[in-house]
Amino acid sequence: MHEHRFHGDIGRLRSPERLAWLEVDHVVELSLQDGDFRRVLDVGTGSGIFAETFSKAGLDVVGVDANPKMLETARNLVPGVRFDDGIAESLPYPDGAFDLVFMGLLFHETDNRLQAMREAARVAHQRVTVLEWPYKEQEIGPGLDERLTEKQVTDLAAQAGLKVWRVLPLHSLVLYVLER
Repeated sequence: MHEHRFHGDIGRLRSPERLAWLEVDHVVELSLQDGDFRRVLDVGTGSGIFAETFSKAGLDVVGVDANPKMLETARNLVPGVRFDDGIAESLPYPDGAFDLVFMGLLFHETDNRLQAMREAARVAHQRVTVLEWPYKEQEIGPGLDERLTEKQVTDLAAQAGLKVWRVLPLHSLVLYVLER
């Protein structure tokens, strides 16, 4: 399990260059657009970048990650947010526990993508948003062999019982907004 787990330098996850191409504020704004959300789950939270931004928007946020070093970093950098140990394919929360489930640059790394999507759908009361790499060669990010096509993501969403509300191409990434 976890063969795709991040093994790089945790410090670089918050580099100014990375934060710029992640478009964190814009992604959070788009994830929350046209919804009434109070509780958010950040799956694969890493160092807590998105959890921190959701929290600053006044939401009750929980971050979950399988990497203990990531969780330690997130806890140190993001006070006021709960961070739990867990994997995307088996989330340790009850059905419908969160209004919004966010997966930021995690989905392509999961060992079982369909199970990860099903788990996100299970714990989401209203919406799941998936931030991923577009299916094209880029100077940043993983190789094409690790990226998913739009059809792959939307097919997995449909199999998990989610409807595609929007597919939003960003400067370097794609945001999939999926509804229950």
